[in-house]
Amino acid sequence: SRWSVAHGQLRNQVDALTKENLELRGKLKVSKWHIHDSLKKQVDGLSPRKHASPQGFSTTGLRLVGCELLLFILLVVHTVGHAVCRVDDCAQFIKTYTLTNAIDSPREINTSPLPLHCQLGFHFLQTEQLFSSGRRVIMFRNGTKKEIEADGKSVTVTFFNGDVKKIMADERVVYYYADAQTTHTTFPSGLEVLTFPNKQIEKHHPNGTKEIIFPDHTVKHLYPDGREESVFPDGTVVKNGEKTVEFSNGQREIHTSQYKRREYPDGTVKTVYSNGRQETKYSSGRVRIKDKEGKIILDKK
Repeated sequence: SRWSVAHGQLRNQVDALTKENLELRGKLKVSKWHIHDSLKKQVDGLSPRKHASPQGFSTTGLRLVGCELLLFILLVVHTVGHAVCRVDDCAQFIKTYTLTNAIDSPREINTSPLPLHCQLGFHFLQTEQLFSSGRRVIMFRNGTKKEIEADGKSVTVTFFNGDVKKIMADERVVYYYADAQTTHTTFPSGLEVLTFPNKQIEKHHPNGTKEIIFPDHTVKHLYPDGREESVFPDGTVVKNGEKTVEFSNGQREIHTSQYKRREYPDGTVKTVYSNGRQETKYSSGRVRIKDKEGKIILDKK
């Protein structure tokens, strides 16, 4: 009957579609195996972070192979009908990962994790640009940017909060705190220098000594044993509460809690004590002492 004929045709179509679907599933499994094996060989072939790579390898070619493999697996999965990502997303993935002026020639291979990582749904963690000069720029998902110069030694990291960290070729590390507008520089010798927005500078030496340079050019030293010394722009020096003033005419004046002393270029020393007593020692050896009222109580020649 017509119903039997129609039923037979529909059953044959169902059988044919089922067979085709099984064949596509088989192809997908084989493709996935080949892709996994290929990626595993690429990753296993990389040694831990070395500057040089075997001749004939190209960072451009390596990364492009990864993109092509991702595109291929998406197309296969989409054909079978089990796609979790759209083909348009893959196109956007290829577009996002830009190789600017890249050249396919033997060069150093960075053995760090692949420059682009994705999960189901293409949740990108980072993108990378490789320039013909060898310079690399990596953009992270949170807005942080890492720039690596061709020498591999100069690195600049601009964080999402505005902070900037620079690693120089001479091994200096410069960190700029955006909120505080303060720069912290660390030298290979261990010296640390802090520069504040008001132009005050602090130097922390490896031996524990701290040097503070104020905006008015006053310099203060703090020593590990507790001693302090301040040098003022006019030449005044204060050590542990003892103030020393150097005058342009060669005279020197020392102030302490016990006395004030004036030293003259010819060797004469005049001292006024806290109780008012005055003592003068001349270069000739003469000594004269006065009481607090100014009366001479001793005059020894």
